Parts: sequence; C-alpha cells; structure tokens
Amino acid sequence: MLIVEDDPYIALALEETLSEFGLIIVGMARSVEEAVTLSRQDGIDLALLDVNVGHEKIDPVADVLAARGCPFIFTTGCGRSGLPEAHLEHAMVEKPFYVDEILAALRGELARVEVR
Repeated sequence: MLIVEDDPYIALALEETLSEFGLIIVGMARSVEEAVTLSRQDGIDLALLDVNVGHEKIDPVADVLAARGCPFIFTTGCGRSGLPEAHLEHAMVEKPFYVDEILAALRGELARVEVR
C-alpha cells in the first residue's frame, strides 16, 4: 500500500494503524513528486491519497494509479468538491477520520475494482 500524506503525524499514525490491520505499507510520500515516482513502482496495489499535499493537488498521482488499474481512495478536509474531476468515482474519507472509516472505504474500493 502507498500512503500519500504531507502531515508527518497523520502519516505515521496511518502507517502504524493500517499495519496493525495487516496492510503492508510499501511506500510513504510527503510530496506529489515523490508519490508519482512511488506510484509507478511494482508492489503498489492499493493507495490512500491526501487530496492536498502541501500546495499541490494529488491529481498526477491519481492519474498514474488509475492508468495502472490500482485502487485508491482519497482523504481530505475539503469535501468532495476538492477531489480530482477525473476520479470522482473513488471513495473519499473526510478528515478528521477514524480508522474504521478508512478501512471501510478501502474495502469498498477493492470491491468496486473487482466488480469491473
């Protein structure tokens, strides 16, 4: 799993918590540039993407993952209006969030991709 989150405290909490639930975190990115590079690598088969990474939008990362057919969900404090226009079908979890919300959204995204 790839986690893209610019807040180091949230990123570490997500990494620790999601690992406890059996997810293997193979990449952590705090910038869009780093996330694009990681999203192109083998081994990424699921992603959690913060919509606003610093002053940048996550759109290029979502584009790479979508082109690869890799499931992903968004996290944001800005609501659905801030999501990348090309990826509105993906689940979103609004900050502040609970781990149960993240896990449910990830399960839903995996199920949605399997149905295709």
